[in-house]
This record gives sequence, structure tokens and C-alpha cells, in this order.
Amino acid sequence: MANILNEKDHIVEAPFAKALSDRYLSYALSTIMSRSLPDVRDGLKPVHRRLLYAMQLLKLDPKAGFKKCARVVGDVIGKYHPHGDQSVYDALVRLAQDFSVRYPLIDGQGNFGNIDGDNAAAMRYTEARLTEVAKALMEGLDEDSVDFRTTYDGEEREPTVLPANFPNLLANGAQGIAVGMATSIPPHNVAEICDALIALIELRLGERSYMNTAQLVSRIPGPDFPTGGIIVETQENIIQAYETGKGSVRLRARWEKEEEARGLYHVVVTEIPYMVQKSKLIEKIADLIADKKLPILADVRDESDENIRLVLEPKNRNVDPAILMESLFKLTDLETRISINMNVLDKDQTPRVMSLKEVLEAFLDHRQDVLVRRSKHRLAKIEHRMEILGGYLIAYLNLDEVIRIIREEDHPKEELIKAFKLTDVQAEAILNMRLRSLRKLEEMEIRNEYDALKEEKTELEALLSSDQKQWRSIMEDTKEMKKLHGKNTALGKRRSDFQDAPEIEDVPLEAMIEKEPITVICSQKGWVRAMKGHVSPEEEIKFKDGDGPKFRFHAYTTDKLLAFATNGKFFTIGADKLPGGRGHGEPMRLMIDLDASEDFVAFLPYVAGQRVMVASTAGRGFVAETDNLIASTRGGKQVMNVKGDIKAHSAKPITEDHDAVAVLGDNRKMLIFKLEELPTMNRGQGVLLQRYKDGGMSDYKLFKEEDGISWTMGGDSGRVRTETDLLPWLGKRGNAGRLVPRGFPQRKSFD
Repeated sequence: MANILNEKDHIVEAPFAKALSDRYLSYALSTIMSRSLPDVRDGLKPVHRRLLYAMQLLKLDPKAGFKKCARVVGDVIGKYHPHGDQSVYDALVRLAQDFSVRYPLIDGQGNFGNIDGDNAAAMRYTEARLTEVAKALMEGLDEDSVDFRTTYDGEEREPTVLPANFPNLLANGAQGIAVGMATSIPPHNVAEICDALIALIELRLGERSYMNTAQLVSRIPGPDFPTGGIIVETQENIIQAYETGKGSVRLRARWEKEEEARGLYHVVVTEIPYMVQKSKLIEKIADLIADKKLPILADVRDESDENIRLVLEPKNRNVDPAILMESLFKLTDLETRISINMNVLDKDQTPRVMSLKEVLEAFLDHRQDVLVRRSKHRLAKIEHRMEILGGYLIAYLNLDEVIRIIREEDHPKEELIKAFKLTDVQAEAILNMRLRSLRKLEEMEIRNEYDALKEEKTELEALLSSDQKQWRSIMEDTKEMKKLHGKNTALGKRRSDFQDAPEIEDVPLEAMIEKEPITVICSQKGWVRAMKGHVSPEEEIKFKDGDGPKFRFHAYTTDKLLAFATNGKFFTIGADKLPGGRGHGEPMRLMIDLDASEDFVAFLPYVAGQRVMVASTAGRGFVAETDNLIASTRGGKQVMNVKGDIKAHSAKPITEDHDAVAVLGDNRKMLIFKLEELPTMNRGQGVLLQRYKDGGMSDYKLFKEEDGISWTMGGDSGRVRTETDLLPWLGKRGNAGRLVPRGFPQRKSFD
């Protein structure tokens, strides 16, 4: 009870919103600073930095033996990183994957996963050690080059940042999602980074007067991905991305055409985009083939070993390989867009988006800070050593007296200081001197060492007093780095090339869908389907009980279909998207967005360059071009303006033979006028076709005037009657017309 009361005494009342926001802010800051965003100076997140530091303490140098990854992970989570072992191991594995990291920081032995997406073996089976790049990142770590802090349990110390004699942030890139922000930095080529760093150093030395982003891009033309590929992005977009710190680049797979016998060929993909899993890519291509969404491709095979080799077999020799690849680029991850978002922590641990120039300058500032701190540390070591050597020389010059004092005096240290005016450090060093050092040769070596240290001290003091000398030193280090990782080396060779944006932007629909004849069936209740082949009109089609035929026409799977609704909108549906004809189909409303109160009044295949006549129940209409009827969204495209009780009546295609229009009103009056009297419009309510005192339009028909007008007689006889004497009904558009000829059906329609 006492403990409970004690806990209640520490309860602090606060508004819920404030308490929640304070705790969420703490969580967000922890995620941003301790997990997700890299430091601009060494390009590492805390887990990566702790991994490398723990491995250095385990003496896992590049030339040393391997140790089990479980041992490394155990040290990391036990001393530095209090998180789950699997997350730490995943970070270790990624640093060892040459397809994930441009310049691996860990040399792995065993199964570390592959580009197919297979996971690495358990940490108890794999082994690891550091690479030369990782050693460069930690060069001078024990020379007071960076600050250290206590670990989470207060028992150890860890570096806040690594000295980083390697531009790791740009070289290996970084990916991370924090709270409210993210980072995405693609990898780059170190030799090109060094060229840009040298140019910026020359700017600081006064050897250049100006350096903008465009000049930096001439040295760093773009990312360089570990899996290669081809970057198809304009230089203007790349410059803009590096200028603002945000943008993206298009990355494509590398492919080549391999000729075979009898004029056949196949396409071989040798490099795939960064971070794309090969197995999922092949699965996607296989699905496209199975679904007949890419009929020009017959098969895909994976013939990869340590090198990628995906073999694509075209349907026939007439298939253009460029068209084939453009189709795959649009439908699969053979082309991806890599985002650039250089959101990093600066030296003050403040997250912000930096430009390319700011990132490079931050790295140079860090290198200068490391150089100064290492030089001061070395200078202090030299001064300490010179102090000791000075005491040794005094001891050699007065060797007998020194021996006497040590043998006879009760407090030899104080007596030595008093007799020879030594410092405490010198006196302690003399007392700790070994007897074997009391040789004449040793005195000469001490003098030589002293002189060498004195010369080095002079050089360090000159370096610390001159920014020019510091930048000269950093430039030499940068040139040495470029030499080690130059483009003539296996690791430093550029892997991603650049090409202009492809000329083939729009792949024709025929290249994406296999062209097959179909018969489109739409019922009165709006159920649509596509039957294979061009079914003859005499063949019976079954419908659901209470339903019947409404639209029926021949088309091809490559066609676009136009549906006209009573609200005056045209909808576009791909014929290949229609369900098969074995069942009753699917409601067309599932494919488009149409209100339940509206219905379809026309359904026809799209023919490029064709014209259609659209009309409303109010007796208004106009001519529209089919090219302007294509809708790009499910919501359709408004073509005929209708309001109130007025609805769109129908849309009928116009052929070359049509030169007249017959309009039939609800009052059974018919008017015939020239088709040329109708205007061509993109959108509107149309012009008046026929004038009515009561009611509206019942039907209209397009026909050739010299052939006369025909209509279907009533009943099941199927007889057709044609009237060639049209003079009584001929008139101007907008007239009232005259009653239909004797014998015209009572249904008030021509069909």
C-alpha cells in the first residue's frame, strides 16, 4: 500500500492534448535523430555507425579473419543499440550486399541473400569483417578526431559521428522514413564525387571564382547504381533535383538484341533497376504473358548465374524489339523512377533538405574539423614525447649523478626535479627507464627521434595556423581517395550509363493486346460481355430471366468502346476489359461511374476520324467527332448538355453515304432535312432538329436521300418498307414536319 501511495504522489495532471503532443514530439524526434535520417558528415544512421564501431573493437579488419555475425550483433545490442537483434542483423546484411550498397562496408562470408529477394541465412551461420571503405570511414577514430558520448547504459562510450575519410552519404546513398519526413539519396560514383570535392576545394583556395550546381553536375552527372542500368533523364531535371535537393530520375534496365538463325532474335536483359527483385520482375512479366496483355511477347526465361541474364522471346520475327521493350518499360519494373530527397541531419543534428553543393560542403567542413582535431591530438602527443626525450638526454649527459640520486636518495623523483630542473613527466620517465637503454647507441637514436619530432611539430603548427595548408592537405587526401576508387578500378568503374529520353513515348494499343475478333453483347439491364469471334446475327444469345438484348455489334479486343448515357456523357471502355461470353457478363456500371438514375442509350466501337450524330429527347442535336469523345477517366466526358427532364436520346455513326436526316416526333410527324445543316460541335445542347407543340423527339435516322427512307414493319415478319417519294416531308431543320406515311408502325421508331 505504501508503494501505491508513493506512486500516486508522482501523478501529474495535464490536458490530454498537451500530454499526447509532448510524447508524440519526443517519439518523432527520437525516430528522426536516432533511426531514420543519416548524418550529412558520415552518411550513417546510428545502427550502421554502431555496427562498424563494434566490429572495429572486435578487430575485424579487412586482413583479419571473419567472426560470426551473431557475435557482432550481440555486441551491438548489448553495448550500443538497444533494439531487436533481427533489425540489427538486417542492417548488417544490407551493408554487405553488393547489389544494395554501391561500396560495401562489410565483407560477408556465407549466404547474405541475393537480388532475387531471398533472405540471408541466420546470423549464426554467416560471418563478417570490415572492408577497406569502412576502415577509411573510421580512420583516425582513436586520435580525438570526433566527439564520443556514453552509451544507453552508461558503461561504454561510442562516437557521435565517424571521421569519414570517404564521402559515404553520396557514395552509398540512404533510405529512411521518419515521422513526417523521409530521405531518399541514391548512390553515386566516388571518382566523380572526388572531382566535385576538388573543384570546391579549389574554390576555397581562391583558384576558382564561382561554382554552381550546373558545374558540379558536369563532374557528378547523376547517380551510379550498384546494379547498373541506364538513366534516361534530362540534364535539366537532374540539375533541378540537385539544386533543390528534391526530384527523381528514370532508371531503365540494360538490354541487347541477340540474333538467332533464320532471322529470329531474342532480347537479353543484363542489368535491372536498383532495388528491383528479379524474381518478382519475372513473375510480373509471366503474368502479362498469361493474361495476354502483352501478346508480342511469347516467353521469358531466367538464365542468370552470378550475372543477370533474362531472355525475352518475341512472338515472331516481325516484332520491333524497341516496341517490345517500351511495352515492358511501361508495364513492369524494368523501368523505375528513383526519388531524390536529400533530407539529412546537419552537424547540429537538425533535419533539413540540402542541395548537392551543401552536402559536399558539409562533408568538406567535417574533413577540415577532423584534420584540425587530429593535428592537435598529434601535436600534443609530439610535445609529450619531446618532453620525455628531453629528460632522457639530460639523464645521459649526467648519467653518473642520476644513478647516484636514484641509489642513495629516499625521494629520487623530487631530487631529480630539483637537481636538473626536470618536469614531473621527465622525472617519472627517467625513473621508469630500463637499464638496457643506457647505451651510447640509444642516445643517438633519441637525438634522431627528437629532431624528427621537432620537424614534424613545426609542420603541424604551420598546418594549424593556415587554412590554405589545411585545404591543400585535404585535397591530397581526396586525390588519393580518387586514385584508390578510380574508374579504372573494378569497384570504382561507373555502372549506370546515360541516354536521352526515348523517342517512342506512346506504345500503340495493338502492341499491348492481342487482336482477336469479338462480338459485344449488352443487355437491356446493362449487363455486358464479349463473345469470341464474330457471331452471326441469327445465332441465339441467352440472357437472364426478365432481361433481353439491347446492343450487339462486332469488334476486336484492341478496340475502344464508346458508351453514351442519358446524362449526355460518353464513357470509354477497353474491349479487352470486357468479361468473357460464357456467362451473362458483368454490369457495365462496375466499369464506369454512372448514377443509378441514368441509362445507356448508345454503345458502339470507336473508329478514329469517324463522326456521330447525337440528339436529345427535346429534339436538339449536332455532329461530334469520335476523336473528341474519348474519356480519360471512369467519370466519362460531358458532350451533350442536358437538364431537367431532357435526356440524351442516342448517338448514331455517320457514314460517307449519309446525306440526310429523318426526325420523328412523339406526335408522329416526320421531318427530313440535309445532314449538312447540322453543325459539328465538341460540346453543347445542339441545334433544334424539329419543332414540337407537345411532346418531344421519338427517333431519328441517317440515310442516303436518293435511296429513300426505310423502316421495319411491325410484328415478327421482318419486312422492310422503303419510301422513295420524300418531297412531302422535306424541309428545313427546325420545321414541324408532316404526319408519317400511311402504314408506318405505331411504335414511333424507324427500327
